[in-house]
Amino acid sequence: DKIIVFFDLETTGLDTSQCDIIQLAAVCEERVFNKYTVPQQNIDEGATEVNGFTVQSGHLVLYESPVETIPIDDLLTSFIDFLRSFQRPVLLAAHNVKRFDAPVLTRVMKKYDLYPQFQQVVSGFLDTLLLSKRLFLGMQSYSQVSLVKIFLQRSYDAHNAEEDAKMLQELYKVWRPDQFTVLASTSEFI
Repeated sequence: DKIIVFFDLETTGLDTSQCDIIQLAAVCEERVFNKYTVPQQNIDEGATEVNGFTVQSGHLVLYESPVETIPIDDLLTSFIDFLRSFQRPVLLAAHNVKRFDAPVLTRVMKKYDLYPQFQQVVSGFLDTLLLSKRLFLGMQSYSQVSLVKIFLQRSYDAHNAEEDAKMLQELYKVWRPDQFTVLASTSEFI
């Protein structure tokens, strides 16, 4: 009865205990959620090199183009509303969700007192990195970019949360994992 929603975060850095969310995107079939917010802290140089985001005069900029943003609490609330619209428990799937996306999203939901509402609609997290390692032993790289190249024969705008989520959904459709492997790669709240 669960539905899988593929998502991704772009953040100010890699420290899950303190980085801010910049972009949160999710896809499920044709439905797309994609929102941006101005972070409260500086974006690490390394993060800017990877995702292209900077803050200039209090505005979020992506590769020199201003991006429309909303306050972080509105972003989180609208994300919960998006998940609630499926009217059944949601399994959130992301590449490396266990070590990165879930700890960040969980921490930020708690910070804005939205964690109970989040838990009402999300049943757990599916880590597609772990899933790919279980499905395809001995690959040279399990990065999402490499997997997209191998299984979908294409390149894409990696480190854009919306594009990452869309590609992950396409990979999952191609992989067609069995229920046991999905369960083995799924965790409850972190």
